[in-house]
Amino acid sequence: MAKSSKKIEVLGIEISIVKKENLNYISLTDMIKSKDGDFFISDWLRNRNTVEFIGIWESVFNPSFNYGEFAIIKSKAGLNNYKLSVKEWVNKTNSIGIISKSGRYGGTYAHPDIALEFGMWISAEFKIFLIKEFQRLKEEETNQKNLSWNVQRMISKINYKIHTDAIKENLIPISISKEQVLGRIAIRPNKIIHNLHEFYS
Repeated sequence: MAKSSKKIEVLGIEISIVKKENLNYISLTDMIKSKDGDFFISDWLRNRNTVEFIGIWESVFNPSFNYGEFAIIKSKAGLNNYKLSVKEWVNKTNSIGIISKSGRYGGTYAHPDIALEFGMWISAEFKIFLIKEFQRLKEEETNQKNLSWNVQRMISKINYKIHTDAIKENLIPISISKEQVLGRIAIRPNKIIHNLHEFYS
């Protein structure tokens, strides 16, 4: 997991976003603070529609997904007495879409596709503002990458000019006389003939 996180604000709630293997993961732990009432992430995870959605997502993006365990969980999902924690889900199915992290920036995080579904469970309004803020963050990241690329391009141009100027000043003579040119051309055939003579003798 990344050592740092970025933040977005949705309806007055600050939400952490961390990177893992170049993918963004959004904090469900932060998001659930917007849900009215005393709810837990496990309440959402035990819902049959949730389990089906995450299962389809994992089947598309996760080649190591455990379909056998998923089938067992799916058959129990939605039952009143069935409870499922995030750690159980991850350990049983080998999930990559939802991750649980301890320590600094700890909590439950989900891939944006799944986090948006979680946002809809909180409220339709929350999901809309989450999409808006996440898109804004991605645009900022793109602009920063473009700026960095432009700076590198400018530095390359400056370095090229410095190198070419140095070559002109130190390696290439200002002028070569006609005699020097003719002398160099005349020397080369003699060297070739001399080398051939040595080779065949």
